[in-house]
Amino acid sequence: MALKSSSADGRTRSSIQIFIVVGLCCFFYILGAWQRSGFGKADNLAMEITKSTGDCNIIPNLNFETHHGGDAGSSDDSDSKPKSFQPCHSRFTDYTPCQDQKRAMTFPRENMIYRERHCPPQEEKLHCLIPAPQGYVTPFPWPKSRDYVPFANAPYKSLTVEKAIQNWVQYEGNVFRFPGGGTQFPQGADKYIDQLASVLPFTNGTVRTALDTGCGVASLGAYLWSRNVITMSFAPRDSHEAQVQFALERGVPAVIGVFGSVKLPYPSKAFDMAHCSRCLIPWGANDGMYLMEVDRVLRPGGYWVLSGPPINWKNNYKSWQRPKEELQEEQRKIEETAKLLCWDKKYEKGEMAIWQKRVNADSCRARQDDSRATFCKSADVDDVWYKKMEACITPYSDSGSSDEVAGGALKVFPERLYAIPPRVASGSIPGVSVETYQDYNNEWKKHVNAYKKINKLIDSGRYRNIMDMNAGMGGFAAALESPKLWVMNVVPTIAEKSTLGVIYERGLIGIYHDWCESFSTYPRTYDLIHASGVFSLYRDKCDMEDILLEMDRILRPEGAVIFRDEVDVLVKVRKMVGGMKWDTKMVDHEDGPLVPEKILVAVKQYW
Repeated sequence: MALKSSSADGRTRSSIQIFIVVGLCCFFYILGAWQRSGFGKADNLAMEITKSTGDCNIIPNLNFETHHGGDAGSSDDSDSKPKSFQPCHSRFTDYTPCQDQKRAMTFPRENMIYRERHCPPQEEKLHCLIPAPQGYVTPFPWPKSRDYVPFANAPYKSLTVEKAIQNWVQYEGNVFRFPGGGTQFPQGADKYIDQLASVLPFTNGTVRTALDTGCGVASLGAYLWSRNVITMSFAPRDSHEAQVQFALERGVPAVIGVFGSVKLPYPSKAFDMAHCSRCLIPWGANDGMYLMEVDRVLRPGGYWVLSGPPINWKNNYKSWQRPKEELQEEQRKIEETAKLLCWDKKYEKGEMAIWQKRVNADSCRARQDDSRATFCKSADVDDVWYKKMEACITPYSDSGSSDEVAGGALKVFPERLYAIPPRVASGSIPGVSVETYQDYNNEWKKHVNAYKKINKLIDSGRYRNIMDMNAGMGGFAAALESPKLWVMNVVPTIAEKSTLGVIYERGLIGIYHDWCESFSTYPRTYDLIHASGVFSLYRDKCDMEDILLEMDRILRPEGAVIFRDEVDVLVKVRKMVGGMKWDTKMVDHEDGPLVPEKILVAVKQYW
């Protein structure tokens, strides 16, 4: 029996009009009641409004009017109308600027270069609002979203045919259903993860961060979530149309990405586990370069899982319909590179093999004298943005003794969320001491408490996919930590400090990015965006309009944005988004009206 997806008719859009009447705080309250009451059913909405509009004093300790000369009411250009941005053509509904299919085909196919990021030059950027597809509705809340996605939100049926026997996705009436299957786990991800759990320490919090390469619709990440493992899943935008879009509609962390010619946009020693299930990556090619990149992002003591060809090729080559000589050579190269990397094979059964990276250089002395071992010479192993991938081994950090973890051992999760990260304890982050790190966390707890008073939906489950555009050391995400949500922590490539490694050491996930370019995601994939200091950071670096249009592209209709910045910056932001069909309200800093830093809260209208 087909499930009914959420309604997006004129009555749904009327919730935005309510906002104009009763103010943003009241709007957040009503929107929460509306979504809890069954996604836009008009009778329930009216009842909730009747109950709720008398209780709109959500933030009595904050003043919505600013007390500085830069307030919008007194700015020099306040009388001029904001630029009005028009909708783009409907053919741009799923536009991904830096993974545009037409542009991609002009680049070489060697090493998947054509599937990498290729962003449009300034003169080719769109200056319009990406429209939602016809019939777009609010996604189901987690955990229902793990299993069901409204068809209208990603209307692509090809995977239901291509992957029918593998149980990736099924089309049922007006929704897609995701049974949890995959190419290597047609019986479901849970059973597959049970097999992994016989080797990997999921239950005690040792394995917290995972990387899933060639993730499909991210069912592994979806089901690892219940084991308290957060997975960064990625796949290219290719013939399997919308696989990453499906993942994000399901509420699972994912980005568009590929193993190609450039380094992955993650720091060294980031992941407790990396995984490939028939991901079609030629692991033995290019002198083992791709495995060496996995080794770079894998923590000392971390695990690599390979499921599918060429594992156990002797028993499987016939069913795979591939020459056994070819498969044998593939596995030989993988085993040879794994040995060079000092990975120990811990498991091989059926079509699955698991290796573990050793914990320090002392446990791997033999390779120092191996003529095949070429070590990377880069002084900064985390300087990866658009840097060419190399067939070299990233050296271990120093360790005090033969049994110590190189770079420092991590606590199990959730203890590691507020434990002192090794990068902080060692003084690797300039200007950050243990004391300043603790002060930083206390400050962000205060900020997030203020946000929750402004927008009571933050804790409700309404916002599943959240992005922090300038994440620092992950204070915002740590203060929000909840099984109801996840945060994509973005560290700008121009940030003063490279802190993404600290974020991973806390058991959180994130990515490097330059906000002068579009993010590697589909439109309408985030429910809430946090932008603290973003526009001050990018002042004179690139156009504010381009960044705001990109935020609009990736934000869902009726999604929210929290800006935190200097008041003069926010006045300009507020004026510009006034032409983008966003509703806004300026709020004083939680420490009072005399603090020049303000908060601008916004909601994207459904149009």
